Amino acid sequence: MSSIFTFLKFVFIVLMLLSSKAISNTIDKIEITGNDRITDETIRLFISVSKNDEINDIELNNILNDLYETNFFKNIVVNFKDQILLINVEENPIIENVNYNGIKSNRILDLIKQDTFIKSRSSFNENLLKKEKLKIENILKNLGYYNSNLEILVEETKNNLVNITYNIDLGKKSKIKKITFIGNKVFKDKKLHRIITSSEYKFWKFISGRKYLNQNSVSFDERLLQNFYKNNGYYNVKINSSFAKLIDSNNFELIFNINSGPKVFFGNLDLDLPSDFDEKNFSPIIELFIKTEGKAYSINQIDKILDEIDTITTLEQYKFIKANVTENIKDNLINLKFTVEESEKIFVDRINITGNTITAENVIRNQLLLDEGDPFSEILVTKSINNIKSLNFFKKVGSKVIINEDNNTKTINISVEEKPTGEIYATAGAGTSGGSFGFGVKENNFLGNGIGLDTNFELTSETFKGKFSVTNPNFNNTDKTLYISAESSENDNYQNFGYKTNKTGLIIGTNFEYLNDFYLGLSNSNFYEVIRTNSTASAQQQAQEGNYWDSFIKLDFNYDKRNQKFQTNSGFRSFYSLDLPILSDTNTLKNYYNYDHYFDFFENNFSSISFYFQTANSLNNKDIKLSERINIPSSRLRGFERGRVGPKDGDDFIGGNYAYSINFASNVPFLFEESQKLDFLIFADAADIWGVDYDSSIKGNGIRSSIGVALDWMSPLGPMNFSLAYPITKVTGDKTESFRFNLGTTF
Repeated sequence: MSSIFTFLKFVFIVLMLLSSKAISNTIDKIEITGNDRITDETIRLFISVSKNDEINDIELNNILNDLYETNFFKNIVVNFKDQILLINVEENPIIENVNYNGIKSNRILDLIKQDTFIKSRSSFNENLLKKEKLKIENILKNLGYYNSNLEILVEETKNNLVNITYNIDLGKKSKIKKITFIGNKVFKDKKLHRIITSSEYKFWKFISGRKYLNQNSVSFDERLLQNFYKNNGYYNVKINSSFAKLIDSNNFELIFNINSGPKVFFGNLDLDLPSDFDEKNFSPIIELFIKTEGKAYSINQIDKILDEIDTITTLEQYKFIKANVTENIKDNLINLKFTVEESEKIFVDRINITGNTITAENVIRNQLLLDEGDPFSEILVTKSINNIKSLNFFKKVGSKVIINEDNNTKTINISVEEKPTGEIYATAGAGTSGGSFGFGVKENNFLGNGIGLDTNFELTSETFKGKFSVTNPNFNNTDKTLYISAESSENDNYQNFGYKTNKTGLIIGTNFEYLNDFYLGLSNSNFYEVIRTNSTASAQQQAQEGNYWDSFIKLDFNYDKRNQKFQTNSGFRSFYSLDLPILSDTNTLKNYYNYDHYFDFFENNFSSISFYFQTANSLNNKDIKLSERINIPSSRLRGFERGRVGPKDGDDFIGGNYAYSINFASNVPFLFEESQKLDFLIFADAADIWGVDYDSSIKGNGIRSSIGVALDWMSPLGPMNFSLAYPITKVTGDKTESFRFNLGTTF
């Protein structure tokens, strides 16, 4: 039996060898035909076999694929016969000229030509031409040209050459006629409109580009909406779709389909450490866990926890650790387990940055939290990429980490895609206190150096303000912001108070994060001021007529624990500012303090309490200037006319040396619940203003207070605010104002 098995095994092996011989043979010769421009030697470089190599069907197929991938050939035939490898090719034409007709804008033309598949002196390929057509159409749609028409002409000439001509009719830019939010969106349309960058077309918006349909902007809006919902507890939010519905030939309705899901709260937060780690070093994280448990889920809060872990990783003994987060959702609670463990000791070999055709590389590297030669940290890589994205200079930011097994290091490749960073804007407003108009031009990445430029002006019936500023957010790689601002303003109070002031000057300063969420600011201001009075001014006011030169040092202390700077709904901000005179006729010392606390009483409620205090006094017992006297801001004392409360000299309201206010505001979400454009609020204000340094006999102090209701309406003309206030307490001479409205919009 064993001999029969041995015989069969021998026969099987022989058959296999014969079969292999039948399909695999040695190449004695390679013959290439049909080529004209491309030499035999070049074609031999493209294929993976050479003379005396064994060849089979798989190799023949690989040769065919390799030659087609070069895009040099239209048709290829590969055969193996009588030990000869036969390759017959038909070459693609060469593109001689590429022409673009119909586009006058160099910016659009540069975008179309960028990373093109079709280039002069390259081989013509119909498949690449189809890809190029699709790419151009997508670029035009991203720019808002949804009704564009693209015709491509291919002209064959002698010597196997072709000319490519793109005839492009841009048509009119597609406008966003209406923006609609559908689905289980929880929040009103009015609030969601403020989150996104796209805006509805209005005839007066002749400057803003946000009214045009732009796929990149729509994608960005989706991310903004998702972040907004997740920061307000809606962990499972889904932006199911965003699409544009054609209304007429050139107008679209932009629709966002949102499913917020149930609101989720932080449950148990646990920290798992290796046994040899000292738990005391991680106590700040435990304290943060205690403050976080029970609160609505927020990705910003997760970032704060990761920031604390990041801080600990900077300690020498914890350089090689990594943190993983395990999520467990049960009902409306999300339990998080942060596992901190030691990782393999790997260093960063290289960090490569590509795609920054405008932005200087050092601007991007300044956002990196690790450098070449540093210990590799996944946390720091993620935070570095987020820092680059937060610059808002790039359309896309990507990263890829490559392991270098030869030296146990990692290479980080970062790719970016530039986008326009300039902006032209205009604003207008109207209300019971008067109208206003403003215009400005901004550039956030001047010459690719990350420097911000801003020039703007604002005009009202009584004031004019103009400013030109330059801001370097990372001066000399110090992580400190340096800014310089040239400003001019005029306050015309001739009719109301008998005087007029004009100030022109320069401010230079810096600010930076000194401790976690605690910011310091230092600046120097130098202003030339002219004060003019008329016959209606008091004798003391007329005595201050003249020219003044003032130089001040300003110190700012800002402790910001808000959950988010826009649409804030929890946390607090404490801000103190001190102006110290260096060179001044009056040597006025100014103090300013403001505290805001945000909270909620129930679901979808947003409430706030604010305290404000301000003083202005001369260090050498002189009378401070008219322009330095304090008036209570109208937003802090509703129910009273702006600038018409407090001490009076004759018939003129002159402001005071001291002022404070306490304010409360809260929305009432169950009123106008079905209306997507309206928000109803209640408020209460209390304030006082007192002190006249030049005449102690002038009083005017006393608590002014009011309660009221307000209505915010996202009207077709822009956001409108109506408030109805009832003064509870006032002082003799105060001018009350029960009703107030404001309209503001952008162009």
